[in-house]
Order: sequence, then structure tokens, then C-alpha cells
Amino acid sequence: MSITSKFNHIDLKSQPSGTTKPWTKVDAGGTSYNHEQVSRPVHNLRNEAPSEFNTDISGFGLFHWPSGEKDFVDDAAVRGPYYDDVVALLYDNCDALPSNVGTGKGGANNKVHKVVIFDHTIRRRQPDAPRGPVQQVHVDQTPAAAAARVRRHLPPNEAEELLRHRFQLINVWRPIGHPATDHPLAVIDWRSTVPEDFTPVDLLYPKRADSVMDDDDDDRGKEKLPDKTSERYSTEGYEARGETMGVLANENHRFYYVKDMTPEEVLLLKCYDSWGEGEPNGKKGLAVRTPHTAFEDPTTPKDAKPRESIEVRALVFYEE
Repeated sequence: MSITSKFNHIDLKSQPSGTTKPWTKVDAGGTSYNHEQVSRPVHNLRNEAPSEFNTDISGFGLFHWPSGEKDFVDDAAVRGPYYDDVVALLYDNCDALPSNVGTGKGGANNKVHKVVIFDHTIRRRQPDAPRGPVQQVHVDQTPAAAAARVRRHLPPNEAEELLRHRFQLINVWRPIGHPATDHPLAVIDWRSTVPEDFTPVDLLYPKRADSVMDDDDDDRGKEKLPDKTSERYSTEGYEARGETMGVLANENHRFYYVKDMTPEEVLLLKCYDSWGEGEPNGKKGLAVRTPHTAFEDPTTPKDAKPRESIEVRALVFYEE
């Protein structure tokens, strides 16, 4: 059984004349494009066979993985115990992926070598929240941005060695405080996409005196509300510090969500896999990325609590 909802996709034809590459501001201060809105059926992942949905096959997977952290208001607790929870989850899940069976040295199973968490974002659908749910279908990083993350967060010699082996960029998504009934997260099954669906988009951040492009390599917890005086199509006061992927509308896309997803559950969303189909070391049939978006569920009760969630992004490196 499914519901039907509306989804926003990047519309490249809507950009001002002379725009060479689409861009979006991370603080919701504007974009260089408008959206194409389409209606699509959305299937409840709870009604599907779990064996058919993991980061290898579909690009995403649902797990029951309770955490001791509940409120996510203490930054030290998030970066400490909660990060430890995420690392343990990734080791447990990624070691067991079918794509790692027999692909290690001498025919052994490939194993996770290292996990590096590089950021997290807390989203609350509240007027005074720096980050709210994103209602546009997107992928968090392009292949180039994923490799740049490796080089940014690891020493040069180690980074180049790790890039010779399989690596992934995974988003670990969890509701906070109550079920994500309001504005839940939808994902697109990678098997229903084609390469032509994706287009690189520059991610613009407000310039700061302690910009991560200079001395400060940590942007976590420094989000601010957009400048009310900034013009939508102006990039003044902003700089490109990342690259995401916009997703064009395609009637073949198959959307899924987790009805009333609880804080005891997590979704693993694969943003990139160097073994994904189409990459230089890619393997046919292996998911490379997961398009996703917040959306309005028409069956949501009017008294549902506004959605709150945390997403932690991590680099996962393998032995081979």
C-alpha cells in the first residue's frame, strides 16, 4: 500500500540566463533555480522485504539501533557517545554487506578498515531553527566532493592510500524525541534511477571570519539563519564549499519512506560508493548513491509534533 505526495526536483530550465552551474545556499537563503513539482506514489518500507533493501542494492537500509542519546542538545554528548554509536553501527552493517563477501585478500571477506565522521546536522521544523527539513530531492555529495572530503579530513599520505581502496560516504539519519510523522524522509531506490537524473550543484556557505576554507576545519554547530536582506539570486557574502547533486524528475523513480519512523531506528543513506556502478572501480548492479528528501505526508495528523532529526555523515574505508 502506498500514499501519493508531491516532490520538488531541480529545474535547470528555470535558471537565469548566463548561469553556468546551479547553486544553492546551505542556510536556505536562495537558489539559482526553481523547482519542478511532481506527484508520485510513496511506498512504506515497513511493508517490504528487508533483504531487498540495503546500501548495496537500493542505496539505503533501515535498522533498529537504539541510542543512549535522546535530546541532542549537548554538543559534547553528540560528538562523544553518539558518534561512538554511529561508528559501531557502521562497522556492524558495512562488514556484513554482500558486496564484501570474497572480495578481500586471498578471497577473504573485505572488512571496514576505518570510519571517520566529518559532520552532523540537527534539523528541527521550527521558525528559529538554523536548519529545517529539506524539501528537494538531492544527494549530499558528488563523487568529486566525496574524494575532497577524504583529502580534507585525513593526512595527505593516508588519504591517497585510502582512496586506492573502496570507500563510501554514508549519512546516518535518525528522528529525535518522537516519531518522524511530520515531514518524514523519502528515499528513491537507486535501481529506479539512471545517470542522467543527476546534476552537480555548488553548495554555498555564508562567509565567516573563521571559515573552514582558512584555519577552522570544523563547520559543525555554526549554522546561522539566512540574512533577511540577501537577494535570492545574489551570491554576495557566500562561497562554494561543497558540491551536492540535484535530481531531475523521472517518472520511473520509486519512492519509499518509513511510516512513523521512531528515534530507536536509523536509516543508512549511501551518498557515494567508489565501487558503485559507473565509477572507475565500479561493479555492475552495486548502488552508488541515494536520492532523498523531506516530504509532506497527506495522512499526517494535524496535531503531529514538528519533525526533529539528526544526520551524521561518515567516511567508511575498507581494507581492499
